[in-house]
Amino acid sequence: MTTLTSRCPHCQAMNRIPSERVNDAPKCGKCQSALLEGKPIEGTSDNFAALLNSDKPVVVDFWAPWCGPCQSFAPAFEAVAEQEEGRALFVKIDTEAQQALAAQYRIRSIPTLMVFKNGERVDMMNGALPQNAFSDWLSQHLS
Repeated sequence: MTTLTSRCPHCQAMNRIPSERVNDAPKCGKCQSALLEGKPIEGTSDNFAALLNSDKPVVVDFWAPWCGPCQSFAPAFEAVAEQEEGRALFVKIDTEAQQALAAQYRIRSIPTLMVFKNGERVDMMNGALPQNAFSDWLSQHLS
């Protein structure tokens, strides 16, 4: 049985989730909050492949801590993650900490947004967007 490790977006505790249970609405062992719903998930090379196997679309924000546009876009990404709870998984990948993933997906500028369905990338956009524009862009993939 393979597992993925995910940091709880609510209490920051680390949780191991069996890969086959990603679609079963796992809860944090410490605070009992939903691990994969309503807030962006920290994407790593250890958990990203399992997250992509979700039966829901996966929305990814490739970002870096030093990037001003990334920092200004973060609240919009979080707000849309909350607004679209249950319809998609929202993942943030720090390109500085996860250089292998950044290289694998050929990230050349940040922020870069990608939408995956059934493990396949269906769309990509570079640059920060206002919340309404991001929501509008995303809605075409969540309907």
